[in-house]
Amino acid sequence: MLKLEKLNKSFGEHRALVDITTTFPEHQTTVILGPSGSGKSTLLRSLNLLERPESGKYFFDDDVFDFAEGISVKDTLNIRKQTEMVFQGYNLFPHLTVLKNIMEGPVQVLHRPKADVEKEAHALLAKVGLADKADVYPNQLSGGQAQRVAIARSLAMQPKYILLDEPTSALDPELELEVLKVLKQISTEKRSMIIVTHNMAFAREVADKIIFVEDGHILFDGPNERFFKTDNKRIADFISAMTFANI
Repeated sequence: MLKLEKLNKSFGEHRALVDITTTFPEHQTTVILGPSGSGKSTLLRSLNLLERPESGKYFFDDDVFDFAEGISVKDTLNIRKQTEMVFQGYNLFPHLTVLKNIMEGPVQVLHRPKADVEKEAHALLAKVGLADKADVYPNQLSGGQAQRVAIARSLAMQPKYILLDEPTSALDPELELEVLKVLKQISTEKRSMIIVTHNMAFAREVADKIIFVEDGHILFDGPNERFFKTDNKRIADFISAMTFANI
């Protein structure tokens, strides 16, 4: 389980995260919601150490890290091996085929046998509906296909947690649906995912737990069902605005 305790992160005078304390259970999908600029992505990126809070503790299984004391390069690399990030922009290597994009991390970082990794990479491409795209290059893919390759690449690293930062925000609705179907399937397999999204229908469908963040504070931290039935006016207004409930 991942746990954060009294996490604080500022950008100049702006306090992006304020005394954040929460947990991210294994084998569940946690969805982080909130308005733009609320601190959602900063919270997610802190889990992968792409952002470094000034203070607070980070519990990763049996290890405890204190941001105020710094985290070593060795520990940083170890955490990143276990927390794969999927970004909005795919970040595929343009000079490598789809298959080799998926194989690169397991072979070069995890030092796994190439034959085993290649077999698994083909299986992952089939899993995300792209078995016929192994030998094409990223610039030959649609946005939805590229994002599905990015998801397959993260799965190939066999991480404990998959972190997804607005994975469909750059896609049109039809391509977005392709990606969301893949993520829904992964969620049913009880993998550990943490997703930042604005898609409320998707959040309702896949989330075991929801964290609602506004102005760097957590206003809700609990089960999916309770979030969508909340009597908190601010959250109810947010849900209404995002789902056109009152139109």
